Amino acid sequence: MVVKSKLLKQISTSFPNFQKKDIEKVTNIILEEMKKSLKRGERVEIRGWGSLSVRNQKSSIRRNPRTGDKVAVPAKKVIYWKMSKEMFKKINNDKK
Repeated sequence: MVVKSKLLKQISTSFPNFQKKDIEKVTNIILEEMKKSLKRGERVEIRGWGSLSVRNQKSSIRRNPRTGDKVAVPAKKVIYWKMSKEMFKKINNDKK
């Protein structure tokens, strides 16, 4: 799991010439723009990593695993992530 503080630390280690406050500002701007785009229903693509999009999830009836009771879950929007082919190859050590 990537935590924002760890991401900022890794970026500041990789780019020691930049001030930490500037790295944090740029990271916040990028993340905020991604949120706004997803909220508008637009797709966000990061080359070599993957893409994020919003999908509608239908309402359904599910079971509470603790009690076994049926629970009605309303329709909602969910974020869907699709891995890029490049990332898939890196993870799976494909040489194709």
